[in-house]
Amino acid sequence: MAGQRVLLLVAFLLSGVLLSEAAKILTISTLGGSHYLLLDRVSQILQEHGHNVTMLHQSGKFLIPDIKEEEKSYQVIRWFSPEDYQKRIKKHFDSYIETALDGRKEFEALVKLMEIFGTQCSYLLSRKDIMDSLKNENYDLVFVEAFDFCSFLIAEKLVKPFVAILPTTFGSLDFGLPSPLSYVPVFHSLLTDHMDFWGRVKNFLMFFSFSRIQWDMQSTFDNTIKEHFPEGSRPVLSHLLLKAELWFVNSDFAFDFARPLLPNTVYIGGLMEKPIKPVPQDLENFIANFGDAGFVLVAFGSMLNTHQSQEDLKKMHSAFAHLPQGVIWTCQSSHWPRDVHLATNVKIVDWLPQSDLLAHPSIRLFVTHGGQNSVMEAIRHGVPMVGLPVNGDQHGNMVRVVAKNYGVSIQLNQVTADTLTLTMKQVIEDKRYKSAVVAASVILHSQPLSPAQRLVGWINHILQTGGAAHLKPYAFQQPWHEQYLIDIFVFLLGLTLGTMWLCGKLLGVVARWLRGARKVKKT
Repeated sequence: MAGQRVLLLVAFLLSGVLLSEAAKILTISTLGGSHYLLLDRVSQILQEHGHNVTMLHQSGKFLIPDIKEEEKSYQVIRWFSPEDYQKRIKKHFDSYIETALDGRKEFEALVKLMEIFGTQCSYLLSRKDIMDSLKNENYDLVFVEAFDFCSFLIAEKLVKPFVAILPTTFGSLDFGLPSPLSYVPVFHSLLTDHMDFWGRVKNFLMFFSFSRIQWDMQSTFDNTIKEHFPEGSRPVLSHLLLKAELWFVNSDFAFDFARPLLPNTVYIGGLMEKPIKPVPQDLENFIANFGDAGFVLVAFGSMLNTHQSQEDLKKMHSAFAHLPQGVIWTCQSSHWPRDVHLATNVKIVDWLPQSDLLAHPSIRLFVTHGGQNSVMEAIRHGVPMVGLPVNGDQHGNMVRVVAKNYGVSIQLNQVTADTLTLTMKQVIEDKRYKSAVVAASVILHSQPLSPAQRLVGWINHILQTGGAAHLKPYAFQQPWHEQYLIDIFVFLLGLTLGTMWLCGKLLGVVARWLRGARKVKKT
């Protein structure tokens, strides 16, 4: 078995050796938070494997003030959007998060935010100095991010082949994957792959809602497209999604529900994983105070960290104070309620090495917002979870966590200190959660190729073969009526109705002939 894995690895990565020279690759990140962190990791990996990588990165910390700028191994082209754009984005982003925290539908707020991103994209495309510089570099490949629609337009403007990465689970964006509604849940349906009759009814109806939402989101860039592309050659965003040579998906079937994929779809969940380092000594000393009881890690991601209400912080602190475990909690000290004194078992820090702590042998539980990268890290290290999802894909992520018995989910706007305490104790004490997530960790670790190897191997493959046309189905070029066999249905329906009509006419003729024959006999 080990020999087969070695042969597979050598064969898959051989294409990289066959490349005569390093490729020039442009990665684009105009969004912040986990979206930027994922593109940063992709850029690092490709640079480390011999390619010349440049990232076009929107600088500024108006969305994610706690992410540190570090020296990069790859080249970075930084640009700044005008200050009024930054203020408008910050305003609408805060509104979007507050709407989600209140438990209300955040779709309208998200569309308004996307409209601002569309305006910002128009500004970037109009920056002749940046666009001319990118064209002059003559990149071999562009790497774009699924929810960063501007990056697709930049790749189209440069007339370069591009690959895309989906930072969330399968199904959060329609890029042509076959999705049988009988067992593939529609995004935001909160269904699993085990649907009863009414579940399938809900999934079927939500498919139309999801399609409308996709259309509304993509239409926010219509004015940008009209402004920067001449009539007759204006791209359609939904078509650009199908144009990507490859789709990398930041998920894995150890976490997601099994579903059909296309040959140009590659799952790379766990790409953020890095070599484990010892945790800082102050955290190690804190953990040691609780001996065999261990500790609980609490982290809600870069975007939610600064938007938690004082009331939510108080409720969670009250719940953590009743645990026998130590609690290490990433929470901005500047946002901490001044009238609350920290419990002796709770330690708050502005930043923590999340992956290193998840790998610590004394960890007992991970309390998370349910972000994709956080969930994948917890699964990789076999740590059960309690999720408090807020927005985006987080609710769907926790549906999968619960369905696979990796943890429990609670609605943040409905949680109380008592219910949170009881839920955490339940997940810690019931060893079925730990067993299930450890089994998922084995699935991740036992795969023949790591996420980074799959990423590099497939990038090298399409660079060597000049694209991935051989991996795309003809369905991408078919009109919708051919793809869904509507023309065949109409033809067969017409043939059937025509045959029935003809048979009816013939029966009428025979009936009249028989009536005539009887009259002749009587006379």
